Amino acid sequence: MKKSNFTICKISKILEKTYNNKVLSDLDNFSGFYNIYKCGYKEPILVSGVDGVGTKLRLAINYKKYDIIGVDCFAMCANDVLCHGAIPLFFLDYLACGKIDSTIVEKIIQGIAISCKKTHTCLIGGETAEMSGIYQENDYDIAGFCVGIVEKKNLIDGKKFIQDGDILIGLPSSGVHSNGFSLIQNIFSKEDFMKSFQKKPFYETLLIPTRIYHFTIHFLLKKFMIHGLAHITGGGISDNLSRILPENLSAIVEKKRIPILPIFNYIQKKGNLLDKEMWKTFNMGVGMIIIVSFQEQYTILDKLRFLGETPFIFGNIVKGNKRVFFK
Repeated sequence: MKKSNFTICKISKILEKTYNNKVLSDLDNFSGFYNIYKCGYKEPILVSGVDGVGTKLRLAINYKKYDIIGVDCFAMCANDVLCHGAIPLFFLDYLACGKIDSTIVEKIIQGIAISCKKTHTCLIGGETAEMSGIYQENDYDIAGFCVGIVEKKNLIDGKKFIQDGDILIGLPSSGVHSNGFSLIQNIFSKEDFMKSFQKKPFYETLLIPTRIYHFTIHFLLKKFMIHGLAHITGGGISDNLSRILPENLSAIVEKKRIPILPIFNYIQKKGNLLDKEMWKTFNMGVGMIIIVSFQEQYTILDKLRFLGETPFIFGNIVKGNKRVFFK
């Protein structure tokens, strides 16, 4: 359904603040135009990603934290594109709802735009669909689409670069990020979400946005050979790490070396969940995994600490059959 002129006007002003001289379109066009010839790449590879926020939406809507929806949507997509060494060029969103409320739409789009500005990504378009027969009046759903670019020789492909003896370095998550919320909402009641956790209502801790690892990773890529990157989303460390392993290698993950965030211990205790279910569902405090050579591990750790990160070594690569083993 076409948005009202009033809504389009409000959104246009938000989008235009993220533009650069490579954007050739506006919201009057049916598509977004971006001039990649001005990017200066010899053999450019476009890297694309799409994702949503999942059932974290339910909690954000219930507590009217609409800007968080936009931040999470961008982060989930941008972190995936980042795993191949790409710089995000532009972003689009698809927002569906039962009834358009221009104030709510503006807050969601503003959350995306703020994240885009931080990473120099252009928010060049999207769609807002009003579907009263599908969604309840106050319901919203969102998907994001991110396109990045990387020089062909710099494309990160763990299946080609990861080697026996490589080291796993973890970058902390900011919390639950955007996975596991269906399970969380089965465990906790409305009263539980309002209870104090770490000096604030529990729902506020759950709604902390997904971390964006853009600047940290691109700083490393300018100075080091990164063998692989894994964004830890649904399926936890095991599913996401195994995706980038070569067929003849496996990974050993030492759980005791991971600084598990208190929120995961709280969820496990409240839900009486087995360790296996926790590690299969949540990031457990690991937002991004960096795989590097044994020789460079300590130099990279020093650089990460210089950037204000708190990295940790928690495993290594061994000969195997593309599996992830916990110990």
